[in-house]
Amino acid sequence: MATVENKNAAANSGSQPGSQPGAPSGAKTGAKTGAKPGAQEGFVYLPLIAGWLVPGAGHFLLRKWGRGALLSGSILAMFVLGLTMQGKLYSNAHEILDILGLAGDLGNGLLYIASQILGLGAAQTQTTIADYGTRFIVVAGLLNVIAAVDAHNLRTGRKS
Repeated sequence: MATVENKNAAANSGSQPGSQPGAPSGAKTGAKTGAKPGAQEGFVYLPLIAGWLVPGAGHFLLRKWGRGALLSGSILAMFVLGLTMQGKLYSNAHEILDILGLAGDLGNGLLYIASQILGLGAAQTQTTIADYGTRFIVVAGLLNVIAAVDAHNLRTGRKS
């Protein structure tokens, strides 16, 4: 009998299914509405695109200042060191390894585009140091892609 009275009292108290205890009438939990705790409204791909174009920009948009500065500094340093070592920027690819290098270079976003316009980077690597420089540039691009995806995951609430 007591359980029936408790159910009736709860039904008459104005609380709705899915509302939090102690919350005003009509307040729903995130679990019932389908919203994730870290998710926000708007264009969820903006941090992904901004993070790809400019290293660290996706994290800066999300106000993750420390993480953005660390990623931006690391990617910029690797890219500049690679160019300083006379590393090669891939512009066209005919072999499978060159295609993979081009994909890594394209990961640098605007850094790659600006470097191509300015004519930076060696046409061919002629020393071992230049070969290391080429790898630095490719790895900087791959790290930038990972950072952009991380910013997207933070934006969608998959990661906190």
